Parts: sequence; C-alpha cells; structure tokens
Amino acid sequence: MNRRNKRQPKVHPQFTGTVQMTREGFIFVTVEGQDEDIFVKASKTRQALNGDTVRVAVTREVGKGHRREGEVIEIVQRSTRPFVGILHFVGAQAWVLMQSKFMPYDIVIDQQQAIDMGGKPGMKVSAVIDGWNRKEPCPTGHLIDILGEPGANETEMHAILAEFGLPYRFEPEVENAADSISEEITKEDLKGRKDFRDVLTFTIDPADAKDFDDALSFKQLQNGNYEVGVHIADVSWYVKPGSPVDKEAQARGTSVYLVDRTVPMLPEKLCNKLCSLRQDEDKLTFSAVFEMTPKGDIKSRWIGRTIICSNARMAYEQAQEVIDSQEAKNDLQDAILKLDALARILKAKREKAGAISFERPEMKVECDENGKPLRVYQRISKEANFLIEEFMLLANRTVAEFIATGGQMSGVPQKNAKTFVYRVHGEPNDLKLQGLKVFAKGFGYKMDAAKLNAKGATGEIAHLLDQAKGKPEFAAFENLALRAMAKAIYSTDNIGHYGLAFKFYTHFTSPIRRYPDLMVHRLLAMYLDGAPTQKQDKYEQECKHASERELVAADAERSSTKYKLIEFMKDKIGQEFDGAISGITEWSMYVEIDETHIEGMVPLREIRSDFFDFEEERYRLVGKRTHKVYRLGDRVRIKVKEANLDQRLLDYELIEQE
Repeated sequence: MNRRNKRQPKVHPQFTGTVQMTREGFIFVTVEGQDEDIFVKASKTRQALNGDTVRVAVTREVGKGHRREGEVIEIVQRSTRPFVGILHFVGAQAWVLMQSKFMPYDIVIDQQQAIDMGGKPGMKVSAVIDGWNRKEPCPTGHLIDILGEPGANETEMHAILAEFGLPYRFEPEVENAADSISEEITKEDLKGRKDFRDVLTFTIDPADAKDFDDALSFKQLQNGNYEVGVHIADVSWYVKPGSPVDKEAQARGTSVYLVDRTVPMLPEKLCNKLCSLRQDEDKLTFSAVFEMTPKGDIKSRWIGRTIICSNARMAYEQAQEVIDSQEAKNDLQDAILKLDALARILKAKREKAGAISFERPEMKVECDENGKPLRVYQRISKEANFLIEEFMLLANRTVAEFIATGGQMSGVPQKNAKTFVYRVHGEPNDLKLQGLKVFAKGFGYKMDAAKLNAKGATGEIAHLLDQAKGKPEFAAFENLALRAMAKAIYSTDNIGHYGLAFKFYTHFTSPIRRYPDLMVHRLLAMYLDGAPTQKQDKYEQECKHASERELVAADAERSSTKYKLIEFMKDKIGQEFDGAISGITEWSMYVEIDETHIEGMVPLREIRSDFFDFEEERYRLVGKRTHKVYRLGDRVRIKVKEANLDQRLLDYELIEQE
C-alpha cells in the first residue's frame, strides 16, 4: 500500500465550555472569549447536562445557512447547581420529574431519603445530579431541599433561588457572628477619622429602602466653592477577612433582588442596622470629599475614613419635588438644588467624552402581600436619580484613579501601580458594530464606518440613537448596540470602562450589597496606611468569582421577574396587544407588548402565511413565497396564546395583516 496516498484523519478543533441545554435534549456550548456558541445534537452530547463544563470538538464551522456544530468529547466537570422538579413515587421507586426548559430528563433518587426529609409526592423539590450510568435512561441524584407546594409564592421564589444555587437563609453560625459585633462606637474607632457630624449630610434612596449605604454632605466654602462629600458605610471596619460573615459574603458575592424580596449579602444586623446610614445616628464611613466650583471643576480631593451623622433621610420622590420646584426654603433644599446643578454638569462632561446612555425601560412588577402580581409599570429615572448616580460615579472614578496613578491624580497610570480591584468594560465587538451599521442603513440612517472603532464608536452610536429617538426603530437600534457591547466585569487589569468613557473606574459605593466594594475598601485602607502592594493572583481570582456571582444573581433576578410577568399574563390568554419585534432567531420571533414591555415568543412554524428564512446579518425574516419581511423594531399585533409558569414560557400568536 502506498503510504503517501493514505488519507489522514481530519483533526477537529477542540474547546472547553459550558453547556446550555434545551427541553428537546440538544445543547449549546458557550466558550469564554468566543461570540458564537457550538450546537450539539442530542445524540452527540455524551450525557452532558445543563451547566456542565465539557470539552467539545467542532465538526462543522460556521457557513452560509448553518452554525457551528460539534460533539462532546468529555464531561470535564458536572455542575453542582440543583435542578428543580416535582417529587413522584411509584412503589419503591422515586423520581424528581422535570418541568424545566433546560432539563429533558427526570432524576432517579432514593425514596427513603426523600421521606426522611419530609418529602411527599407532588411537592416541589431541588436535587443535585450524582452520576449517570450510560446504560440507564435517566441520571441519578439526591435531594437537597423540600421547597413546598407548587404554585405557592414562597415555594416558587425559593425554587428560583435553588435553581441558581443561591441561599435564602443564613446559617446560625453566620447570624450569631453578626449579632456579636458591637454597636458601640469607641474612641479607638475614631482614631484617624475626619469628623463630619457637624456638616449637613443626607441620604436619598427609594421610598421602601431599608439599607442606606451612601450619603452626601454639602458645605458652602468662604471662597464661593462647595465641599461635597460622598460617604459610604465602612463595612470593612466591622467585617474582618476570614470571619464567618466575611466567608459567607464572599461566597454570595452580591445581594440578590427578586421581584418580592431581597436576599442580602450580609445579615440584617449589618446591612439594615450597623452599617446602614440611618438618620440621626452616628455612623462610621469611608469617604471621598471634593472641593468643587459652581461650574463643576474639581479643585481638590480627599479620600479617607470618617464619621457622619445623617440629618435627613429622603426618598427620590421628595428630592425630585425640590428639583422640580427650584425653590429652596431651607439648607437641605438649597444643597439639593446646588448638587443637582453640579450633577448635570458632570453628566454633560461624561457624555461629551463619549459615554453612552442607554434608555431601555426598567419594568417593575407590583405584587400584593401574597406575591400575586397586580400591575406592571415602568420605573422612570429623573434628576434626583441622576444626582445620586453622578456623585457615585465620581467617587468610584476618583478612588480608582487615586490607586492607578499612585496618588498623583494625574490621569496617567503608573506602570507599577499597586494591585487593585477595577470595574472594567472592554471595547465593543467590531462585527456586531458593522451589523448595526448595515441594519441602520436599511432604515435610511448612515453610520461612518471609519469611526466605528474603539475610539469613535460611542459617538456614532450616541448620534444614531439621538436621531432615532421617538421613532419605532429606536428600540431595535438600542438593542443591537447593547449586544455589540462587552460585559462589564471585575479585574485587577485596568483597561478602563468603555461605556462610561472612564480611564479609571471601580466599585466603591455599595459594600453592603457587593463584595468587590468591600475588597476595594480593604485595599484602599491598607494603601492609605502605607502597605505594600498585595498579591495580584489572589485578587484576580476573587474578581473572577465576583463577576460570576454577579451574572448568577442577574439571571435569578430576571427569572423571578419573568415568572411574575407570565403569572400576570395568565388571565390574558386570547387577548390581543400591539407590540414591536424585539428579537429574531432561526426558529422564532420575539415580540414586546407596548404598554408593559412583556416579551413573548412567536414560533416561526406557527406563522401560517409562509415559511420564513432567517437572515442573521440583517436581523430579519423573509418569506419564501410572499417575500414578506419582518425586521427588528417592526410593529406587529399579537394574541396571547399560552402562559407556562413551570417552564417560564410565554407564547404569542402573530396576527397577520391581510
């Protein structure tokens, strides 16, 4: 045999990624750093399940009309995240029956274990996979919690937390450790702190807020300038590294905000009492203090530990009334008006520097005491919100710049700057920006291709959104621009924050609810005391963990909102609504209802008039026979067809125009 003519086996590129499973059994593998996922048929998954880390070989690359495909070579690590389902007994056998859109297989469990935990048939439970024998049709696992009766609000909210591996209670050890922390402020606590208790200080928060982790102080100086203080609860003074409270806070990474409850990062003793900047109570804080001219120029900055006493607790609505009236009847109202003027200047400077302000509506669900959704409404941010936001941004930016420049505040980063935790946001995806340009052109808008780069893209996007404001295509443009943007993460590598147009940025202002802010406080305190730089690898690992926890929390929050939105739509089956196309895939169209922005899916196979091809590069569907075109942002009318709470799916039917 001629060895030279022997055909060599094709070598397929391999990647390690995370599984996202579908109810039908096929999976998508997402690989870090890659925009396109890898599709794997159900027969090629090697029994991988949702959340597993797998090694996958790519057997077909992206081509015209098809996506990347592959097959699982190895399950690198099984996910430890629980699956939620319904407990079922048949004789001596027990299963957790799956209702999840991410899990097509039921889980075999030990019936006695379920009985010992108080489980009864029909209850909603959470279970973890232990293994899967290839000869068996289903995986095996064990119960970790009995959640309760399906449909009950407490059960369903706990089910969402369990699904994402999030706790809904503190262990007694953590609660006891928090309760043992002294509330007394001693002379030792005041050493090295600046005293701001005689300076006008106040908080502005949502009316129903319980934890107040930031406050502003204001003082008119004799030279005509203003002293503005941004004061943040000094959580690091109370929560010591390695303590039970610290370990739990680090594991959680962030507070989680479901529709009807908050799952706090810290026990109530700390977040609602000891570290909450409550009115008329002395509180230990970490502060950034600025001398500013009435024109918004910063003359000097100071960062350090302080003690404050808030004179007033204001809701956003109260502060907004002062801003709307433009009348100052006392010192507090005068401070709010002057701070509002400064905030407007700071915001204008950011936007001029290239910061992008996305205006996607923030929808809220109002529930009764039993968790039943009563209404869906849009939360409108006004000047009072922007006032707080701008000064928090200023403090975050200032702290980051202070460390990155070695305390020089020169705007020039030091090559050997000390290890720090930054909030970074990378440059947008070039291909997706070009896709936005092509899509916008279809509506008659022009974007300068030469400016769609790292430096000029923000200006082009802002200009496009400004031109389209108030028009039907605005939401589609904003949606595509958001998709082009990278995700903000925590890192010790300061690459700047693209979306905010800041060279330096961190999270300093919310240590009650974000662990990275607590890390920032600790590092800042050490460096102000002259400590050498800390180990970068250690903090980089903590940054990665914090970024991952942030994503998990965001997914859980969205899931709880979606559950309540679908519950809200349960009694609207058969009703018709006007809306706009908010998303398009090769098998479905997504539509957002105008009034509530509740999104549902229209399966393409159920559009009766034609078969539609998906043109991904133009974000549109084209009918094969009629050549009818549906694009992002197009106005449509739909009928609510099905609201499936178990799988959190909302299906619409497209009402086609004659």
